[in-house]
Amino acid sequence: MRLTPVLDVDALVDDPGTGIIVCCGSGGVGKTTTSAALALRAAERGRKVVVLTIDPARRLAQAMGIEQLDNTPRPVAGVRPRRGRSGGSLDAMMLDMKRTFDEVVEGQASPEKAKQILENPFYVALSTSFSGTQEYMAMEKLGQLHRQAQAEGTYDLIVVDTPPSRSALDFLDAPERLSGFLDGRLIRLLLVPAKGPARLMTAGFSVITGALTKILGGQMLRDVQTFVAALDTLFGSFRQRADKTFALLQTDQTAFVVVAAPEPDALREAAYFVDRLTDDAMPLAGLVVNRASPSARTELSAEAAIAAADTLEASDSSSLTAGLLRLHADRVRIIEREQHLRERFAASHPQVPTAVVPAMAGDVHDLDGLRAIGDSLAQQA
Repeated sequence: MRLTPVLDVDALVDDPGTGIIVCCGSGGVGKTTTSAALALRAAERGRKVVVLTIDPARRLAQAMGIEQLDNTPRPVAGVRPRRGRSGGSLDAMMLDMKRTFDEVVEGQASPEKAKQILENPFYVALSTSFSGTQEYMAMEKLGQLHRQAQAEGTYDLIVVDTPPSRSALDFLDAPERLSGFLDGRLIRLLLVPAKGPARLMTAGFSVITGALTKILGGQMLRDVQTFVAALDTLFGSFRQRADKTFALLQTDQTAFVVVAAPEPDALREAAYFVDRLTDDAMPLAGLVVNRASPSARTELSAEAAIAAADTLEASDSSSLTAGLLRLHADRVRIIEREQHLRERFAASHPQVPTAVVPAMAGDVHDLDGLRAIGDSLAQQA
């Protein structure tokens, strides 16, 4: 007997009030494949969809028949309307976090100021390797796509595949962390020589800059100060944009789908994310448990199979049959373990709609594979 409500995927993607679907969860649980499958299903059911992925392995590009994804949405060929549906389309893109950061700077600063920022060595390091930059830029790109969709009507559904973070919570925390860094005390302190009169250059400040010079080196400190001075006019913009995107994620037009594997760590991370979404008043559509072991479809328990194998081996009977019985027992135990983990999650989160997707025989490498996943998700309801 099912303990939790069923995630109705078709109702989710068909709802015209749903404009954004965010697939989130820990790394390695199939977020990219789930995002692509949802996007394809929505497009074939008549929605104008763009899917934004952050996928180092670039599997999505291969599955969608696109030679290379980049920071620009590109049409996916081969979308087939479902019976009675028409007008759908699907574009796909892959986040380029540095290019997105560059676009923010270019859109907010004068050409001269933007050039000064983009060529600064500290900016290059910040835009490519600062902790949280990828997560922040994923949300920035989401904001850009949403504004474009609102202004031009290009899309009526945006599907976002969140970054493969160390923690699923990083996606929500990164905008505040990055904007807080850019608006922090140290950054403001570094602005003093560029903004303030000479009388502000106190002995105390000289001591601080002297210490920073020893730690960072004189050239790097000058690069940081030059960068900060050039970026000063954009500080408010960063925080404002982060706040707007965060607010967008809290609206009814957004739906979060938490993706997990039937493993303890992945479901624990999913539970953290569900709790966080609830605390932040963000709309949770449900949970997808991906790559679940198919049902054994037999009443032969693991214990009975082991006992039968022991009997066969003791009587010097067929070792092949005994081996098959032990393999069956192992499979049943895996299925029981996964079922126990799902039931434990459901017991602590009984109101979270859930879909369970069986593991496929091979890797998804084409649109038919994505359709199969979409069909499996929809068959839950």
